[in-house]
Amino acid sequence: MLRVLPPLISADSHVTEPPGCYIDRIEKAYRDTAPRIVREADGGDSFVVDGMPGSIPLGIVAAAGKDPREIKRGETPFEALHRGGWDPKARVADMDKDGIAGELIYPSVGMVLCNHPDADYKQACMWAYNHWLAEEFVAGAPDRLFGLGQTAVRSVAEAIEDFRKIKEMGFVGVMMPGNPATEFDYDDPRFDPLWRAAVELELPISFHILTTKADGPNAIGSSGARMSRGPAQNMAQSLIRSIQDLIGIFIWGRIFERHPGLRLVCVEADAGWLPHYAQRMDRFFREAKYFAETGVLSKQPSAYIFDNLYITFQDDEIAFRYADSMNWRRLMWANDFPHPDASWPNSRALLARQAPLVTDEQRRAMLCGNVAELYGFDLAKLPAA
Repeated sequence: MLRVLPPLISADSHVTEPPGCYIDRIEKAYRDTAPRIVREADGGDSFVVDGMPGSIPLGIVAAAGKDPREIKRGETPFEALHRGGWDPKARVADMDKDGIAGELIYPSVGMVLCNHPDADYKQACMWAYNHWLAEEFVAGAPDRLFGLGQTAVRSVAEAIEDFRKIKEMGFVGVMMPGNPATEFDYDDPRFDPLWRAAVELELPISFHILTTKADGPNAIGSSGARMSRGPAQNMAQSLIRSIQDLIGIFIWGRIFERHPGLRLVCVEADAGWLPHYAQRMDRFFREAKYFAETGVLSKQPSAYIFDNLYITFQDDEIAFRYADSMNWRRLMWANDFPHPDASWPNSRALLARQAPLVTDEQRRAMLCGNVAELYGFDLAKLPAA
């Protein structure tokens, strides 16, 4: 099986933002408060983001390949991390070690920034990151690394201009915060010009887990308290809910109905749950049509799910096993390097066990073809398996 795997493209990989990522590029008004690395008392390094609770310990940001028993939140200095998290030449070597031909690049600290309550600060940080990503990281291996730009979505008009700048910078998509910084949510028709721009610019939009107000350890509630219920460990299971909520907003809010060419990517929530989610939405659509006014849609919800929605998955055998219950041309595998739950450096061994559950055509689509088609890659220009 290892010999017949197609070229692998990870639809969700990350950077470890280096110390100067934000400070060196942010506008002057925010230079003193820009996200920065501090040395903790235990000798480990963390990113501190003014206005956010706690800090981001780098020991759990870039722990790919470590024995889970050896992963520590602290005690890990920046220089001990995978250099491929910020150095494109080292990153290519890491990709070759894992048998990866190309990667879609998402931030790490930038995920936390999506939840920042100060929209102006968030916008300044995101554009500092965009410039670092384009000029320092993607530029070092443009045939292997494909970036997504960020925007705080302070207004519809500004977001449209940001989309255009992101396209001009060579990015292939836009990573959006789970909640816009506007007073109205994404399903408000006032956002329609932005969705039209995304279609016209051929920019897929992405929503990653841990980027909504009620999502993860750095989410901020009205009281500043942690948002997930129950023991802290329960947060890991609740991450899928934020993605499901966004899917519901785009379907029940008739966004896909009004913009059939819009492509939405849901990232790092896996995919094995999607058939039941679609079935449940269809049942509600049929049986609650009169008292819940679900008839506002001209098609069943699953039609939008399996056409407009792309979803990434990692170690998800169920996604392979039930690929025929979804639109497998919208499923995109990912390795999540350098995060602690990454399959690196054993991605090919993992896929050798799971990928035989689908046909040759499905396997090629899910491991490279779908992501290449969505983002316009030429597979012939990527390294062979």
